[in-house]
Amino acid sequence: MKENLYELTDEELALLYIKGNNKAFDELLARNQDKLFSYILFVVRNEDKANDLFQETFVKVITKLHEGRYATSGKFGAWIMRIAHNVMMDWYRELRTHNMVEQSEEHDIYNLSKSDVLESNIENHYVKNQVLTDVKKLMDNLPPTQREVVFMRYYQDLSFKEIAETTGVSINTSLGRMRYAILNLRRMTKEHNITLQMD
Repeated sequence: MKENLYELTDEELALLYIKGNNKAFDELLARNQDKLFSYILFVVRNEDKANDLFQETFVKVITKLHEGRYATSGKFGAWIMRIAHNVMMDWYRELRTHNMVEQSEEHDIYNLSKSDVLESNIENHYVKNQVLTDVKKLMDNLPPTQREVVFMRYYQDLSFKEIAETTGVSINTSLGRMRYAILNLRRMTKEHNITLQMD
């Protein structure tokens, strides 16, 4: 057994906590709280609500750990991100308020061709450079699912496969959400007369 908690992986700490070591959970929380809170705050855009959802997420984490519903086959960080995602989506389902139209039959993600996906990849590179500078404030106006995928892709550097696993959707849906985020950002830049530079 390793000498102290700081040398243990998150996965080892989780198992230690399940066995009754509360200090192991304190260390887990210390390691993960900033990243998790940043993710929640970025998606919900309200600090008080982010605090509520962060606390609710950790209550669910504790409950699931005690119920033996954590499998060490995956990364602990990815596991708690999935829980946070589900907590946020439950909250959004209750709100049922979107000030932007999301996918319609006319723009169904399953109608994407290979050229659309290729175009999306080019657009992703474009958004990566722009979102982090000129367009960052406009992201507040994106629907939560689109804001979430942009955050995971460009702030946490997750692959679309990882995003799909974390959010419980297909890779095509993740790509689609990114595509709609790009289209919405483009529309907003036109509305606000912002000129985007590609270089």
